[in-house]
Amino acid sequence: MKTQKEKGEVFRALHERGFAFIIPNPWDAGTARMLSHMGFEALATTSAGNAFSHGQKDGTMGREATLENAAAIVAAADVPVNGDLENGFGDSPEMAAETIRKAAEAGLVGGSIEDATGRADAPIYRIEHAVERIQAAAEAAHALPFPFMLTARAENYLHGREELKDTIYRLRVYQEAGADVLYAPGLKTREEIEAVISSVDRPVNVLMGMGDLQLSLKELSEMGVRRVSVGGALCRLALGAFLGAAQEMKDRGRFGFAKREAKTRKILEGMGLQRQE
Repeated sequence: MKTQKEKGEVFRALHERGFAFIIPNPWDAGTARMLSHMGFEALATTSAGNAFSHGQKDGTMGREATLENAAAIVAAADVPVNGDLENGFGDSPEMAAETIRKAAEAGLVGGSIEDATGRADAPIYRIEHAVERIQAAAEAAHALPFPFMLTARAENYLHGREELKDTIYRLRVYQEAGADVLYAPGLKTREEIEAVISSVDRPVNVLMGMGDLQLSLKELSEMGVRRVSVGGALCRLALGAFLGAAQEMKDRGRFGFAKREAKTRKILEGMGLQRQE
């Protein structure tokens, strides 16, 4: 097993290679083991997937439960893991910094802090306050005894504020505040992604698997994207199949879904485990 320092060095190097990599989002230890065994070079937690697996809404799990989920994923996969740390689980810069330190204790070698408040009446932090939060998180991350990649997220597009100019401005000041990676989830067009990449001087993460945007890893890499995540998409896909099967049983009293299920042997092989006869 790699040490946390070794994982941190690997994760940093992935962002420096000059081409994009996919960082898929498992929601528990089993899916993390599968993705790691398939050969993905790094993984990222998903706040939505974690919440859904506990029967809750995204954004309601809290820091302790979020980091417990992250620690389970870290333990299941010998690859670097990045944490979806939401807004740091508190408004203050001090809370953001403390969340980074606790994320490191959970075994993570990267994590994102977003500028969403969690409040419907004022969904995005004022820029001055948002910068203070990223600066505090960056100082905590860079004081750790191993590389920890801090991602700063500009959440405008996920909260009905499709303001590209403001989004780019936010990413640029987060860069200056010490962020290692920049991320604006919800960008809808190639042109928006290219505008972000050309405006900043840090690796950019792009979210795929959401909306109608269809770009391949090759296309994204050629555009200058360095990291591609899918958020809660894999979890939503799995739950969609689950709901379809349940509906078939309830409405039709039939079990045709069994023809589409993954067999136990295939699941265990996907996890790199021997089936116990």
